[in-house]
Amino acid sequence: MKSYQEINSKIIDMWCKDGWIWGQPITHEVYMKALTGNWDVVLTPTKAVPHEWFGDLNGKKVFGLASGGGQQIPIFQALGAECTVLDYSEKQCESECMVAEREGYSVQVIRGDMTKPLPFEDETFDLIFHPVSNCYVEEVEPIFKECYRILKKGGVFIGGFDIGINYLFDDSETVITYSLPFNPLKDKKVYEDSIQNDWGIQFSHTLEEQIGGQLKAGFKLTDLYEDTNGEGNLHAHGVPSFIATRAVK
Repeated sequence: MKSYQEINSKIIDMWCKDGWIWGQPITHEVYMKALTGNWDVVLTPTKAVPHEWFGDLNGKKVFGLASGGGQQIPIFQALGAECTVLDYSEKQCESECMVAEREGYSVQVIRGDMTKPLPFEDETFDLIFHPVSNCYVEEVEPIFKECYRILKKGGVFIGGFDIGINYLFDDSETVITYSLPFNPLKDKKVYEDSIQNDWGIQFSHTLEEQIGGQLKAGFKLTDLYEDTNGEGNLHAHGVPSFIATRAVK
């Protein structure tokens, strides 16, 4: 029987083949603009991450956690960072390698499961970039602990997180269909719906888990902002459904 992690890897591969927005690598033109200092990246659907959250990336060691797909890591490379990326989707890893080959830079790409211990020594990286992805993981606090371990003292952890409200609704975002927490591994109906609708095995997480989990790991929270889905009924009503945070070791 496949683990839920492997199910998610395969479903994200399928989404990428079908044109999933978060699986489409940046163009050569976008990369060239980044080389001139004209760039933006996102952690959540619509809002660009403030540039001041990153500081000067030239010469810094940056780790993209579940950040494959050739969207953000190429930008960081263009800004002079030395980058490593880990993702469990083969297609996302392939896209990362494709952009690196196209643009002529080196990047370490690891196909790996972030629910397992990260394959790095203590205090390896200056910055970790972690876009919305822990919704595919049942337990998130161990991930924050691992991120704290592999960051250098004074290192920055930047993350995007689904706050859970999306999992209440049907596809029209007008009818409350499910209860929180949303966990297919503990609810047969939710599991069956997830498989039937090709959602993958996703999990809702609270702010207590996600911000509290960072604080428990030892991080100091320095900034945050909210974001919407970018489309749909909740977005039309201005309902924030994501949060982005910046924390320091």
